[in-house]
Amino acid sequence: MPDSAAPPHAELAFADLRRSFGRLRVLRGVSGRVAAGELLLVSGSNGCGKSTLLRCLAGLMAPQRGTIECRVDGTALDVAERRYAVGFVSPDLELYPELTTLENLDFFGRLRGTDPRRGAELLDRLGLPHDRAAAALSSGMRQRLRFAWAVLHRPPVLLLDEPLQNLDEPGRVDVLELLREHLETGLAVVASPDLLDLPHVTSHLDLDS
Repeated sequence: MPDSAAPPHAELAFADLRRSFGRLRVLRGVSGRVAAGELLLVSGSNGCGKSTLLRCLAGLMAPQRGTIECRVDGTALDVAERRYAVGFVSPDLELYPELTTLENLDFFGRLRGTDPRRGAELLDRLGLPHDRAAAALSSGMRQRLRFAWAVLHRPPVLLLDEPLQNLDEPGRVDVLELLREHLETGLAVVASPDLLDLPHVTSHLDLDS
């Protein structure tokens, strides 16, 4: 999606999602809805299915039952289109360790067709060096880089799995400001074991209940 395009309006709805791993039932009929300018906060204990839910919504894993509908400007997206429309942050997301932060973002930016200046701008905003290899980053810096990667192509949908993990206070401030800017036009689903103080939370889904 070119940077010059008008901000798209996104809506995401899912109903009765179920997913098991062997005899272990993780998602048990989970439903929710969120639209542009809104944030759905998903909470629950470890192992309750928060990460599984986000992977299903991102199109990285198929639910065994239930429906997922993502619409952008009124058009329903298929799974491949949904993957393109999503920015995803996950604790286990690893970028190319031998490439620098800027090389990583430039590489993915070319694949996405983004403005070539976008990667450097995000690194500056998040206080990340341009020339340090991803493998040499601290855990907090790696989390900032994951967030930069997720918003690089200005996706209409953000799916964030524990996005504040390992961040110090300045890092939390920077990441939350980017999230606020995204929510001016996009939507977000944030998964966390705790109830976070986040902007524009319009609904809460507790997977333990």
